[in-house]
Amino acid sequence: MYNTDSVPKKSDSSDSGERLAPEMLQAILVGELETLFQVSQVLSRSLNLQDTLSNVLEVLDQRVGLERGFVGLVPPEKDELVVYALHGMPELTAGEISYQSGEGVVGEVLRQGESLVLNRITDDSRFLGRLGIYDPERPFIGVPIRSGSEVLGVFAAQPSSSQKELLGERARFLEMVANLIGQTVRLSWEVENEKRALKDERDQLKRTVRGQYGFDNIIGRSFAMRQVFEQVRQVAKWNTTVLIRGETGTGKELIASAIHYNSPRARGPFVKLNCAALPENLLESELFGHEKGAFTGAVSQRQGRFEQADKGTLFLDEVGEVSPAFQAKLLRVLQEGELERVGGSRTIKVNVRVVAATHRDLEADVESGDFREDLYYRLNVMPIFMPTLRDRLEDVPDIANFLLQKIAKAQGRDLSITDNALRVLMHHSWPGNVRELENCLERAAVMSYDGVIDRDQVLLTGIEEQVTGSHGGQIDLQDETLDERERVIAALEQAGWVQAKAARLLGMTPRQIAYRVQTLNIKVKQL
Repeated sequence: MYNTDSVPKKSDSSDSGERLAPEMLQAILVGELETLFQVSQVLSRSLNLQDTLSNVLEVLDQRVGLERGFVGLVPPEKDELVVYALHGMPELTAGEISYQSGEGVVGEVLRQGESLVLNRITDDSRFLGRLGIYDPERPFIGVPIRSGSEVLGVFAAQPSSSQKELLGERARFLEMVANLIGQTVRLSWEVENEKRALKDERDQLKRTVRGQYGFDNIIGRSFAMRQVFEQVRQVAKWNTTVLIRGETGTGKELIASAIHYNSPRARGPFVKLNCAALPENLLESELFGHEKGAFTGAVSQRQGRFEQADKGTLFLDEVGEVSPAFQAKLLRVLQEGELERVGGSRTIKVNVRVVAATHRDLEADVESGDFREDLYYRLNVMPIFMPTLRDRLEDVPDIANFLLQKIAKAQGRDLSITDNALRVLMHHSWPGNVRELENCLERAAVMSYDGVIDRDQVLLTGIEEQVTGSHGGQIDLQDETLDERERVIAALEQAGWVQAKAARLLGMTPRQIAYRVQTLNIKVKQL
């Protein structure tokens, strides 16, 4: 333990040549071992460096008479020695004092990375007395704090003048304590770095999530979508239950996410469940949880979605699909905010905001007895109606370009779409809404060799070319924004795909329109 290689270098002022009596040396060694054990206990209690190091200095003062303890460290983000802990001088504040490498006796220990032992500190010309804590008539011991070969800081103290014959032994002891401190400092900084990295990652994820579900990133410039945005902005502020209505594929889940992440509950969990995806017996366990042994396969206790969403938001998609028997159980949670796990008898309180969604005509289901009227009114506090894609065809170009970026990322290449292709997309009725549009674009991207999606690739997906007004009505054949192909198709649609009649609408002869059908590669429908 006391290898002679570890004996500190002494200055010329050291006149310690006396030998210690064996019994005294034995007592010193025993005291140091007990102190080392106590120091190790202090270092293992907390990773708060300033408090921990201050407690270490106090132990050294009380146990072995090493007074005026000082610990300075070089933080990873700095290139100077910062005072982390001082003992015996309460009027000085740690963290406000720093040393450059080579500055004073403390800075010299840092620069050389070697221990320094002085019989009397004032005899060394490098002593500055900046801190005002050292007794100029006493000895001084300064040792580097290391982690491997890296010097992390300086550990210093003053033994009493009566301990001059112990300077060599005390220096070796301080080196051992400094090694323990070095391990703790390295661990503390690593933990701090991990915490900082996790915090940065958390903040980045929050920014990403809020950006992803922010109003500016929900695509839609049409009047119908602007109305939806305004409703979401208002209802997000409160804990009101929301029922999102609309056909499948209209983006109900996206709106539910926007409500949550723009609400005061945004820091809480956002839990989703598709009620139509599970049979009733599993749905109850999923929503309410179960106790161990509640049924075959319940090998452990499990929290349900309501408990998981506590202090957050629960999104119940396709809530209109649950059975009347289960609706009663769901009603209790919505009314009372409490539930019981499957197989359990303990009542559990939950604080959950519910956002539900359905494509069904709940009013008709209430009338037929398929949906409980009291549950309907409990859910339908704030209804939001999602417009179909055919009711906002002006949003198709923006939505298509957004979806194309998503597909391009998945395929690992650049994708683009021509105006001609967008015209075809804008004249389709989209019974499957945005989901159908995404599928169509993905198929068209697969068909495109060079990453450019034109009218031909869109038509290959099964989309029928047609020309209609923005709300499905007839269009003006004299509209100058139409190209020749669109004008011919519009005339054919209005004429029931009778070419002679379409020719009259366009002021052409049957032979002229037949020629254009052939040259423009228009697929004639048989009605």
